[in-house]
Amino acid sequence: MLASWLLLPFLMGSPGDGDAASRLDNDTLPALWIHGERIILRPGVELEDASILVEKGVIVAIGADLEAPEGARKIEGKVICAGFIDPWTSLGLDPTSIADVRTQASTLTTDSLDPFSLPHLRQEALEAGVTSLRLQAGKRAALGGLGAVVRTSALQQSEVLLGDACLAVTLSSALASRRSDIFSRAAELVRLMGQLREGEKYRQDQVEYRHELEAWQKEIAEATKELADDFKKAKKKRDKDKKSAAEKDKEFKEKKYKEDKEPKKPKQDPNRAIMARVAEGELPLVIEARDISTIRNLLSETKSLQRLRVVISGADGAGFFAEELAERKIPVLLFPSAGAGGLKGRADLDLALAGELSRAGVPVLIGSGGGGSSRDLRLLAAMAISHGLSPEAALNAITYGPAKAFDVSDRIGSLKRGLDADILVFDGEPMDTRSTLQFVISRGRVVAE
Repeated sequence: MLASWLLLPFLMGSPGDGDAASRLDNDTLPALWIHGERIILRPGVELEDASILVEKGVIVAIGADLEAPEGARKIEGKVICAGFIDPWTSLGLDPTSIADVRTQASTLTTDSLDPFSLPHLRQEALEAGVTSLRLQAGKRAALGGLGAVVRTSALQQSEVLLGDACLAVTLSSALASRRSDIFSRAAELVRLMGQLREGEKYRQDQVEYRHELEAWQKEIAEATKELADDFKKAKKKRDKDKKSAAEKDKEFKEKKYKEDKEPKKPKQDPNRAIMARVAEGELPLVIEARDISTIRNLLSETKSLQRLRVVISGADGAGFFAEELAERKIPVLLFPSAGAGGLKGRADLDLALAGELSRAGVPVLIGSGGGGSSRDLRLLAAMAISHGLSPEAALNAITYGPAKAFDVSDRIGSLKRGLDADILVFDGEPMDTRSTLQFVISRGRVVAE
């Protein structure tokens, strides 16, 4: 068990503390010089006998000959890697929001952050090296809304890495909770595809409106300029026509200028706008789909949406589609627990599936299953290793893999100059549960040692 200290403001701070306070804290942080016999920049890319320099919460340099600046805190260990990311958890969310089945596509998970929720579990997660979380409201809802990636250390708005990291969908929701209810899940998939098509149409209407508006504005500008240029000539002709009408004792009628109507702006719809972003691949779509028939239908239905970025979670039956998943580069998010409920007759499926998919070339992510505890994330990865997943793939599944899948690899998930300093220091291999985690650093702060 780690002897730890956690700064109270980061665990129990008010959401109103704000970004300014966060920046001020970073400015006053001491520099860190971290040396390791091996530094895993990201799984498969390493340095030997090298150091990392951290200033103001950011990695500013990595190299073999870095000297510690004056006043910097020195930390040394055997193996150094990036902080772990739990891509499937609800730790730190308001319990009511987790259970809400009325969430919509535009529902923000960040609105459900509760800095006072289960601080002891967040502390345990930090002590286990989990520095970031992908949180999701509406766990049982057909549409869970926009998921968020946040820091484990402080559930404040200033600690949200990405508030729209994905859209979550469940094809085994409260509306189709029984695993045998194939027809309900198929109906949910049809409904989802309809919503994605509506999103495409919504985006198309928005684009057409912008083009029509630009053309209309151009026409108005040209007409205005023409009127200005011909004003004197037009006035002279008008006066002449008016005089002629008077001489002939006829009524003079002004020529009315008819201006083209401004194009009608499409009605704003936040839910369709989110679906448009998903259909265009701007947001990943996390779909919880477990059984073989649902995954088969899902792969078939989504094939025509070439820009769609799907992440399948749960996916007990994904092994039957490993070749297609690999070809389409669809990540599979797993909870490798023997008790997670595999297919009948294959009690070891959940544990063996990660290795099976990884060997086929499928990107594998590992999460804690959507519950409120993330402390066992490393253990779950180790269990997958014991059933065929390589240590390198396991480390990738809880670091760089989730960061890439949820569009935060420019902040976390690896060790690189310019990235946030989320760093773990071990006395042995990170995926060997016999190794001791000596230091946990979250955005440049030593939060556990």
